[in-house]
This record gives sequence, C-alpha cells and structure tokens, in this order.
Amino acid sequence: MRYKHNQEVAAAKSGMSSKTARKYLSTNKLPSELKKERDWKTRTNVFEKDWDRIEAMVNKAPGLQAKTILSYLISEQPNKFNDSHERTLQRLLRKWRASNGSNNNIIFNQTIRAGKQSQSDYTSMNDLDISIKGNEFKHLLFHFILPYSKWEYASICSTESFDSLSKGYEDAVWNLGFVAPEHRTDNLSAASKRIGRKRVSTDKWLEFMRHYSVIPSRNNPGKSNENGSIEKSHDLLKNDIRQQLMLRGSKDFNEIAEYTEFLQEIINRRNSMRSDKLAEEMKLLKPLPEKKYYAPEIIEVTVTKSSTIRIDQVTYSVPSRLIGYNLRAYIYQGEIKLYYGMQLICKMPKADKSKINAVINYRHIIAGLVRKPGAFANYHYRDHLFPTIHFRNAYDKLVKSHPVNGTKHYLEILHLAAVNNESEVEAAIAALMESRITPTIEKIKNLLYIKSQGKAAVHVDQPIVEQYDSLLELVA
Repeated sequence: MRYKHNQEVAAAKSGMSSKTARKYLSTNKLPSELKKERDWKTRTNVFEKDWDRIEAMVNKAPGLQAKTILSYLISEQPNKFNDSHERTLQRLLRKWRASNGSNNNIIFNQTIRAGKQSQSDYTSMNDLDISIKGNEFKHLLFHFILPYSKWEYASICSTESFDSLSKGYEDAVWNLGFVAPEHRTDNLSAASKRIGRKRVSTDKWLEFMRHYSVIPSRNNPGKSNENGSIEKSHDLLKNDIRQQLMLRGSKDFNEIAEYTEFLQEIINRRNSMRSDKLAEEMKLLKPLPEKKYYAPEIIEVTVTKSSTIRIDQVTYSVPSRLIGYNLRAYIYQGEIKLYYGMQLICKMPKADKSKINAVINYRHIIAGLVRKPGAFANYHYRDHLFPTIHFRNAYDKLVKSHPVNGTKHYLEILHLAAVNNESEVEAAIAALMESRITPTIEKIKNLLYIKSQGKAAVHVDQPIVEQYDSLLELVA
C-alpha cells in the first residue's frame, strides 16, 4: 500500500496514525511480530489456595466435573466461591488434565476381514407401525450379516428365543450356501448364561454351533460397538423399509406372507448391490454340513371337535378353546409347537409313534368331561386320564363305593388337580387311601385347606363310618 500511496494516505487506509506507521516502517516488522506475549496475571486465581485439594479430589475420582467440585467448594466457603467461577474452574481443570490427567479409553479402528465372521442380532419393528388386516403387528426381525460384504438376511419373529435364533441362523446360512468360521451375537439369553461374574455360551447353543463347525463369540457386556456392523445395518435396513413403505402408500398387509415377501424383495435388492464383494468373500467361507440341525417340519392342522389334532399317525389333545381353529404346527425332533399367526399357542413333547398312538393332556378336556360325566366310561382315551397310579386307585375306590356318582366324583377331583397343584391333590388322595378313607372331593379339599392353614392333618381310621356309607347307598 505504501508504494501506491504516500505515507499519510497509506497510514489512514490502515487505520493508524502517521507516527505509528513510521514506527513499523523503521523496524521493518509487522504489528503481529512486535506483539509481546503477556507474562503477568490480569486477575487473582480464586482457586489457587484450594488447588491442592482440588487436585487430590480429581486424582481420587478422575470423572469429577467442575460443576460438582465447585458446588462442594461453595457449600464450604459460600463467601469465597459462587456459580460465576464455573467457567474458570473448567478451564483450569482442562489445562491440568492435559498434562496430569489419566489416560482415556482408545477406540482401535478394526479392519474388517473377508470370510472371518458373521453377526446377528434382533431389532424391534414396532416403531414402523406395520399392521395385518388393520390389526397392529408387533414383531422383531432376526437380522444376519457378513460384515465384509454386507450380505444380509432377515426373518420375522416374536421373541428372542433359542428357536428363533437357531432357526434364523440356519435359514440365513442355507440361503447363503456357506458359513463363516465364527459367529458373533449380543449377550442373548438364548445363546449365553451367567456363571458367577462371567457369561458363557449355553450347552444348547454350543451344540448347535458345533453342528456347523462354527466358533460362537459374543460382545462384552455393554459393548454393543463390538457388534457394530450389525447395529449399523439395523438402522440402514429399517430406513430402507420405511422408504419402501412410503412408496407403497400403505403399512397394512393382507397377511404375514405378503409382508414377508415385501421384506424379502427389499433384502434381495440390497444384496444385489453387494455381489462383487460377496463373490470375493464366498471363496473364503466354509461349506455347509450335509443336513440341517434344527429344521422343523411345518404343517397346517385343524383342531377337531374332540379337541385333538393328528400328526404323523399320533393323536394329540389341545385346549378345547381351539376347536375349529386352523393352526401351524412346527414339528421338531422332540417337540411340537402350535402357532396361530405369530403367536405360540401351546407346545407338547413329540411322541414316538412306534410306542404310543396318543398324547392326551387331561387339562385340555377335563372341563368338558365335568359337564358331561357320562362320556367318561367309554371315552376312547380314558386310560390317559389317570395322571398317576394314585388317581387310578381313587377312581376304582370311588366307583366301588359310589356306583352311581363315582365317576362324577373322580372327574371333580381331576378338575381340582388341573386348576390347582396336581402333586398336592395326589398327596391328599394317597393320605386318604392309606387311612382307608374314600377320597371324595370334599375330603380332599378339607385336607388341602388344613395344609394351607399350616395345621397338621389328622388321619383317622373310620372303618365303621365307611360301612355305614355303604349301607346307606344300598338302602337308597
């Protein structure tokens, strides 16, 4: 500027006097170069006398904040400290921690390696407001990914159970055609349990993983970032689903199968963009075993008017409230689960058809038999309605001593066992029979009442009374 204008004009345009301009010209230095760093304090440090104490407090509890410390100091010395000192203390603590503070946790960014690991977790879909025929459809997604290629699979489920975990994993890897040598989950109760201070894999999950020659691993408690790939993928998938629901113009579906197809189309489209990395990763994955471990056979069954269903030549009873319902039966190696929609209705052990042709649970039908006691005598599955030998002995005793109403009395006892504790009813029957007393419903209830009151039951032999009861029935 000096070379374009004279000194007075240049100084005016720079916002300084001619004298000041001459000073800078004579030194040949800029104003910033002549500025000296201040080495004196402009105000007294109000924390100076208390700083040793403050240091001791922070050394003992590194997480202490300036606001907390100041609050403590104000309570001790209200005339010296006030809230206006907070910013000063924050600045002093920050400066002190820079040179004296403890080390912070470090996040070590990891390189995701191809073909080494798969991850899975559950994510709630309730915030998407999906409905089936206008009815709210609360559910979860089991979500599986390969962190390197981002290939993913998802299935609808209602709980974070072992069944949904194992079935979800199995469906995913058979859809993929390969398995990764390690599979990571969160600390799911379906896959792990606490022993002391440690969390270990359950025997059931270990057995399942061994079938696929896969090593199970899990996050450390409270460290969801260790399963970060699946957590991030949850958000991306759900956002994609939201967008597609907007395009569709409705969140309502006619049936679950339609919603399932909708989800699968989204996932297929997402996976189609990962084909290059997936091809690279699949070269490093392990082959599947010859067969699935936990694949249920799924069939549709209708509950008959006899409150039964028939599966693989075996008849099973179900609660009578289900008569006429069409249910979906999941048939596992040792168990059958019945679903209505997504809801688990009941489950039962799977019978060996070579040894038994019926599994009848008296609790399913006893209410109906109490109303129709005459149906008991010739009921096709009558022998299934004696839970133990004591119940059988009670029935024989009642029919012998009460020929007319013996069956009715027995069914009332069986109903009592169904709605209360079967073992307690059985114990009452055994006690009465041991005392040679006919086990009527009244006498059993009296014993159960006495027990509930904490009183000792008194067993009294009454051979003469029994004789009189028999005589009275004969006279009648």
